[in-house]
Amino acid sequence: MPGRVRGRAASVTRVSVDPPFRSDIVGSFLRPESVKLARADYELGLLDADQLRVIENAAIVDVLGRQRDSGLRAVTDGELRRAWWHYDFFDGLDGVSVVDSDHGIQFTGVSTANKVLRVSDRIGFSSTHPFLAHYSYLHENAPAGLLPKMTIPSPTVLHFRLDADAVTTTAYVDHEDAFDDLAAAYRDAVRAFYDAGCRYLQFDDTAWAYLCSEVELEKAAARGIRTEGLAERYAELINASLAGKPSDMVVTTHVCRGNFRSTWISSGGYEPIAEQLLANTDYDGYFLEYDSERAGGFEPLRFLPHGAKTVVLGLITSKSGELEDVDAIKRRIEEATEFAPLEQLALSPQCGFASTEEGNLLTEEQQWAKVREVVAIAEDVWG
Repeated sequence: MPGRVRGRAASVTRVSVDPPFRSDIVGSFLRPESVKLARADYELGLLDADQLRVIENAAIVDVLGRQRDSGLRAVTDGELRRAWWHYDFFDGLDGVSVVDSDHGIQFTGVSTANKVLRVSDRIGFSSTHPFLAHYSYLHENAPAGLLPKMTIPSPTVLHFRLDADAVTTTAYVDHEDAFDDLAAAYRDAVRAFYDAGCRYLQFDDTAWAYLCSEVELEKAAARGIRTEGLAERYAELINASLAGKPSDMVVTTHVCRGNFRSTWISSGGYEPIAEQLLANTDYDGYFLEYDSERAGGFEPLRFLPHGAKTVVLGLITSKSGELEDVDAIKRRIEEATEFAPLEQLALSPQCGFASTEEGNLLTEEQQWAKVREVVAIAEDVWG
């Protein structure tokens, strides 16, 4: 089978020069024990912010080295400074805050901490947003020859996660009234990261996956979200957020069905959103989860426009430490080529390994073995 796949790629360039790379990563890694202990001491007042940052810095340098040693060409800071993949960024936006609540986000059999979003003023992005400093440290410490990759939550996530009473400002009568300001904030963010040196940015997005689930759509409607035509409006929001993106900056998205302590939220194939997402949004690439039957088949990949865009197949699960059967993964890639050209495909883990600070249920060594497996399979398939 490996020969068949590589034979199909023989007439095209095998080496991906620009991201997404043939072997790539979503972004987050398990928090090392040093960071967990330091975070706990910080909460107890035993460490100040500067002392915590020193420990985080050392852990980030280490995780960058582990990514280099695993053979990756793009590297992240592992999101080691974050408690949440999304709330930390949103909390830094003007007009938005994360507050205590009587409920969290319900996953299969487990719930997150009781936190929700509030919008109390017009949304904006300022030059003091802490993620700019996060990126600067990543940029300065990325191993030579490797591309720093920054991840932030998509603007659609902020909207989809709002409770019915989440907007307390008169600036927005309806939740979607915030879309113009939200898009402007993201345009400012894209430009700010670019000016800081970022050339590879990713919008992490659970909202598109929820649009594939009737259960999640019903929950959204109960929160007051107008679900009819929402995929079209989300595509418009994404494109407005990316308007003016510099031509030498790659922006991808990762569509996630939930990733908290190895559990998940939504099920459903990509068919309901595929045309809007793949054909009508201005992303350069799409990291799509394909590690379980909950993701459906590869048929929706037929909507991928021929040419520059790439779909990164998330075939290696980040939810368990057991390594996948290499030949089985190669067969899955072969199946995907029935609907999208091999030269427009790549491989990654299905998600990050720690979308929240708790992390998934595997060890650090199992995590790195997964990353090495991604790299090895990609080298076999694409050369």
